Amino acid sequence: MEYQSTRGGESGVSPSLAIVKGLAKDGGLFVPDSVPKLPLSLRELSELSYQDLACEIMKLYLTDFTEEELRFCVDSAYDKKFDTVEIAPVVKKGAYYYLELFHGKTLAFKDMALSILPYLMKVSTKKNNIKEKIVILTATSGDTGKAAMEGFCGVEGTEIIVFYPEDGVSPFQERQMKTQKGENTHVAAILGNFDDAQSGVKRIFADEAFREKLLEKGYRLSSANSINIGRLVPQIVYYVYAYCQLLKKGELSFGEKLTVSVPTGNFGNILAAYFAKEMGLPLGTLLCASNENKVLTDFFHTGIYDKNRPFHLTTSPSMDILISSNLERLLYEIHKKEEDIERFMTDLKERGRYQISEEMQKLLGEDFYSGSGKDGEGSACIFQTFKETGYIMDPHTAVAKLLADHYCYKKG
Repeated sequence: MEYQSTRGGESGVSPSLAIVKGLAKDGGLFVPDSVPKLPLSLRELSELSYQDLACEIMKLYLTDFTEEELRFCVDSAYDKKFDTVEIAPVVKKGAYYYLELFHGKTLAFKDMALSILPYLMKVSTKKNNIKEKIVILTATSGDTGKAAMEGFCGVEGTEIIVFYPEDGVSPFQERQMKTQKGENTHVAAILGNFDDAQSGVKRIFADEAFREKLLEKGYRLSSANSINIGRLVPQIVYYVYAYCQLLKKGELSFGEKLTVSVPTGNFGNILAAYFAKEMGLPLGTLLCASNENKVLTDFFHTGIYDKNRPFHLTTSPSMDILISSNLERLLYEIHKKEEDIERFMTDLKERGRYQISEEMQKLLGEDFYSGSGKDGEGSACIFQTFKETGYIMDPHTAVAKLLADHYCYKKG
């Protein structure tokens, strides 16, 4: 398996080097040269522990990792820092199944990938004989920051710097980051929103002269955001695991399609579901749930991505995003024309908008359905779900349930 940039500037990059680089030198995102198929039958996969399943799925994407290296990363990440041996259990409440991704150390779904990324990074730097200290630059809308700082805390040969929007994260999330232990962890608030923070980080990566100066001083930049392929690959695992759990419990029959509804901001989580589906996992429609910052919903409905709109601070801050970086990977996967992806991203940077073709929009409609919900609707959903089932959900999950309700009603 080799990786290439969505914009065509790099190709033939090994998995470990793609992880170390984080972002391609042309500003594009690394994507695999092909999407592998599931390595075993669903029946066989359903008998595996989370750790064993992670090894089976991730080895297809991280082909330059030895079995021992990958096992080290997986076992180091998914251990007793999670409060359940299942790591990512699926629970049934009412008519829905909930994939619980909050059992990690920081209580955020980002723990699922950021618990393993530091180990993947450590092995990758060694494999590529990199001597410089790795400086992780990360933008956060709340969850990623603390999870990344916790994951990289004390990891030898790394420094991590997290940028978050002042007044753009919850007070709890801000305290989590500000009280993080570890001499190699740093956090700073910026004036602006998450998109400003993420764009700033990308500009730093794109500054070749600055990168060269850092290399001379013994520092190499990388990222813990979902622009790093080392974040995306571990997320594929829990979709396969969720399906297999439902098979094992008799809630699904073999080959039966499962529809998933995903609260979506930077598009990494639902993109992992798309990759799982492309690998052969029987997933149905992928429901892309947005809050009041519904740039993705409008895009899927019109084919026009337009960030020129008011920015809303909501009770689901991880979705308060107007530039969904991982959408670039999806556009590449369905279109495979680097020059068009480059043009879309240039238009987004210079004009704040771009438009895809009707053919591309039709292809997206084969896998995705999108909708949005407002804060008040989310709060009502949380209350009603608790009243009916006793289950407490967070505001992000509530947005996903709103869309699931709408989709089921529409389908009859």
